[in-house]
Amino acid sequence: MAFTTPTMIMIVFLSLYTIIDGIFVSRFVGQNALSAINITLPLISLTYGIAFMFATGGSAIVAKKFGEGNSLEGKQNFSFIVLCSVIIGMFLMIIELTFLPNLLKLLGATENLYSYCYEYGFIITLFTPIAILKSLFDYFMVTANNPKLGLINTLIGGFTNMILDYVFIVVFNLGISGAALATGIGLLIPSMIGSIYFMNQKNYLHFTKPKLKWDVLIQSMSNGLSEMVTNLSTAVTTLLFNLMMIKYLGEDGVASITIVLYAQFLLMSVYLGFSSGAAPLISFSYGENNHPQLKQLIKYSYHFISVASVVTFVLALILASTIIKIFTGGETEVYHITKSGFYLFSFSFLPIGINIFASAMFTAFSNGKVSALISVLRSLILVIIGVILLPILLGVNGIWLTIPFAEFITVVISISLTKRYASYYHYE
Repeated sequence: MAFTTPTMIMIVFLSLYTIIDGIFVSRFVGQNALSAINITLPLISLTYGIAFMFATGGSAIVAKKFGEGNSLEGKQNFSFIVLCSVIIGMFLMIIELTFLPNLLKLLGATENLYSYCYEYGFIITLFTPIAILKSLFDYFMVTANNPKLGLINTLIGGFTNMILDYVFIVVFNLGISGAALATGIGLLIPSMIGSIYFMNQKNYLHFTKPKLKWDVLIQSMSNGLSEMVTNLSTAVTTLLFNLMMIKYLGEDGVASITIVLYAQFLLMSVYLGFSSGAAPLISFSYGENNHPQLKQLIKYSYHFISVASVVTFVLALILASTIIKIFTGGETEVYHITKSGFYLFSFSFLPIGINIFASAMFTAFSNGKVSALISVLRSLILVIIGVILLPILLGVNGIWLTIPFAEFITVVISISLTKRYASYYHYE
């Protein structure tokens, strides 16, 4: 828990300040502005897909090198991965800015939402390389045996974001542009702190002259493929959800699904944080061939996730009304739509933790194929099947039941794969 607790707190807090961002927009700018953020989410998901691919895949490689005693090679790999990730981020930023108007229309921006979408999307896209850098540092600080600094860094970024949300939106009345600026600056400051930390040659993991080893970059991409798939899947499924909600419920439906996705991020953040904190330990134990420790780690992890899943499900049912009212300000039409949907959506919290951890575990073993299989099933293939077929059978309730449908089918496969590979990775 010494490694996983700071990471759990970090991601819970990350989800909290992301939600507060949404609350400021919903309460002080309007629910159309909140819907606009969700319309631009696929672009943001692409950015974080690249970031998490290199962060999780790269940290698994670096942690394994340190576990094998090859610290110099680990530092060189780390430096090369960070450099390439930032360059890719800059290229992505230029492409998105060039085609932003067309992209927003493709993503479903209606006439009422387009101006909000463009304001928010333009500013957020400018911070694409910074968002990638910040995500890399979050993961590599755990690999660097300094998860507490990662937590402090995230807290600094989060408080900066929240304070600037109030200043830009409420005091200066900058609207949705203020929310985007607050988010960007909240990413910039932790990125600067992380850069200073990793430039210090006295630290366990630090920047050094990188070696151009393209096989390391390819392996990072392969290892982290599941995380990339998850985020790209989020982009695709968010687009489908938005289009279906507009069809069944109009722009209020988009606002409702946005609130539910914010709540999901908060309630599943414990699983994400735990898995992110446990993954480097699994990679290190695997690289060290410490099979008893590896077995204990995985057994404990599954026990923790199972208990947390039940607790999260119960909390979701109890806190549903409170969470929704924070966004809507009262019992509005959006409130009633969201409340009825959230109770159905909440069943996804029972299996989702096991699926998240199973995917992270196989990434830690550098088994990107199995990890990606779990991710692509739960976040893309089954979601697409569900969001197309279930509304035909159940109407709008089918949209809300799509995620539970995908997660429950995937958890059967995740458990089967975990048992199948137990002897291969020596955690049976």
